[in-house]
Amino acid sequence: MGAIALHHEISGSPDAPAILLLNSLGSTLAMWERQVPELAERFLVIRCDSRGHGESPVPPGPYVIDDLVDDAVALLENLGIERAHVAGLSLGGMVALRLAARNPERVARLALLCTSAHPGSPETWAERAATVRAKGTGAIADTVVARWLTDARRASDPQTTEYLREMIAQTPADGYAACCDAIRDLDLRDDLAAITAPTLVIAAADDPSIPPVHQQAIAAGIAGSRLIELAECAHLAAVDQPEAVTEALVEHFSERDVPEGDVPDSDVPDSDAAARG
Repeated sequence: MGAIALHHEISGSPDAPAILLLNSLGSTLAMWERQVPELAERFLVIRCDSRGHGESPVPPGPYVIDDLVDDAVALLENLGIERAHVAGLSLGGMVALRLAARNPERVARLALLCTSAHPGSPETWAERAATVRAKGTGAIADTVVARWLTDARRASDPQTTEYLREMIAQTPADGYAACCDAIRDLDLRDDLAAITAPTLVIAAADDPSIPPVHQQAIAAGIAGSRLIELAECAHLAAVDQPEAVTEALVEHFSERDVPEGDVPDSDVPDSDAAARG
């Protein structure tokens, strides 16, 4: 299956270093809206709807992870961006991880949020795909949003809770199910050692979907990576703890990368320059 043209939105200066933000299963590029204002002050921020989601096309399934990676690479190519910082959450993190391992020349710095190299439980993913194909995404919307936000957040912010529930319910059933197929058999554990981009791994302490043990395994497998865990945070960390996620991403993507053997000084090029493409 060939790459498709993803629906996307761009914020920030075209002369700034590029960041590609990849969304979770059942969400759209809107899941990152709380990060955009601050990120766009320093970076060219590219958000996209994964295939089968939002306003992107819904090609026939099943999908495999490399289909989604091909879409991301095609998006960067079409925008004339050779190299970008990349952040992904959940399914988006799986795509980002595979992209960094398969196409390392494309990724300057990497951030992986609430994701897994080996989700496991193929029967669960097959069952979810079958449910969605038979009954639509509305049938699982309440269950999914209960995993995306903590109980406290849902109680204090019913407007966001309902907004996210509608986001899930409006996701095309065929696209959602086909992405479940991609997750069902996913095993990227052998890719971890191949990742050379400086990597930040973000875990959510109260994530029932992909608990911190998964992010701990990722951090252990990527040399030099850094792991942080957000307290009082469920699966959709970018919405549940937006300030903490924004701060972590700005800090990580703004760090300087010193070539091995060099001494840091004011003349050392940083990763931002490498990400301009």
